[in-house]
Amino acid sequence: MARAFLIVMDSVGAGGAPDADRFFNGERPDTGANTLGHIADACAAGRAEDGRSGALRMPNLDALGLGAAVRLASGAAMPGFDATPMGIWGAATEISKGKDTPSGHWELAGVPVPWDWHYFPDAQPAFPDHLMAEVARLAGTEGTLGNCHASGVPIIEAHCEEHLRTGWPICYTSADSVFQIAAHEEAFGLDRLLKLCKDLAPTLHAMKVGRVIARPFIGTCGKFKRTANRKDFAIAPPSPTLCDWVQGAGRKVHGIGKIGDIFSMRGIDDVKKGPDAALFDHLMAAVETAEDGSLTFANFVEFDTLFGHPRDVSGYAKALEWFDKRVGEFLPKLRPGDLAIFTADHGNDPTWTGTDHTRERVPVVGYGLGLKPVGQIAFTDVGASVAAHLGVPPQGPGRSFL
Repeated sequence: MARAFLIVMDSVGAGGAPDADRFFNGERPDTGANTLGHIADACAAGRAEDGRSGALRMPNLDALGLGAAVRLASGAAMPGFDATPMGIWGAATEISKGKDTPSGHWELAGVPVPWDWHYFPDAQPAFPDHLMAEVARLAGTEGTLGNCHASGVPIIEAHCEEHLRTGWPICYTSADSVFQIAAHEEAFGLDRLLKLCKDLAPTLHAMKVGRVIARPFIGTCGKFKRTANRKDFAIAPPSPTLCDWVQGAGRKVHGIGKIGDIFSMRGIDDVKKGPDAALFDHLMAAVETAEDGSLTFANFVEFDTLFGHPRDVSGYAKALEWFDKRVGEFLPKLRPGDLAIFTADHGNDPTWTGTDHTRERVPVVGYGLGLKPVGQIAFTDVGASVAAHLGVPPQGPGRSFL
């Protein structure tokens, strides 16, 4: 029986979103943002030489059709990406009114977001008094820190000493519909941080805030490090997703990365977590052990968190090349009848202004059906196609490209 592997390269967008002018990084619209295209341009121009060198090299995904998918999505050619496609290739367009992780993943899994997310104003303070009072009550502290739009590393740097002295949690948001809480794993306590976020989540979800995110860190001020124990407490999808369809048909659904958090564990049997290097090891194990008829759904988040938001072009390029090398190890392990699709949930162009996600189309490339150009498709078509491959009836608006 066929198996499916749906692999999301978090934030690896391909440009060309038709509504990019309605989404902003600060005062600049996302029109023209192109995560993959601009990274490839920077590499070719010698502007991504920290820890790597030369043109961007992703021969395994390019052979499936990655370069062709970016050209289809945005009209832009990537230097050195000129392989004749041998796999499934196309570009997907999102309709949900967000450029965030839940919107992208849910829609890829067949369910567009039917509501408008709540966003906090880019002002100081960003959060209402009653919400901050609730955070302090749940944390058992006299107050909170932060209360603004920020990127994770700078706000921890700004409040690290006061956090360690007072024990007050550091609260911040971004252009996404999120409420993030950073705290020291040892001084504040990891279990305490996770409980705080879990207990606060229903209040935020009622406001249609997509996620409450625990952001633990370790180390001393000036030498701290955010850990892999991040946990997203996401609002539940509004209707059954691909995961529910597959599980409802009596099949297994295995999550890798933060898939369990994104889908609130609905329709998911088990989850493997860790940094991206460990996650790819889990994917390699899954290709050996996943049951017939199963879905393995993976998210590789570090493209987004470690390189997209910090606007680290060299780091992003190095991570893409590492990932492509592992893809070269993964593909030969697939069995006859298996389907593997590589895609993304949104963009995060590291050459762009601001530190937020960018509204982009995403590449869709895959292995298992031979050469199959699928053209411009919808995010929901990905979920419908995976379901069709597994012989599971889709329930959403998507149409299979198989």
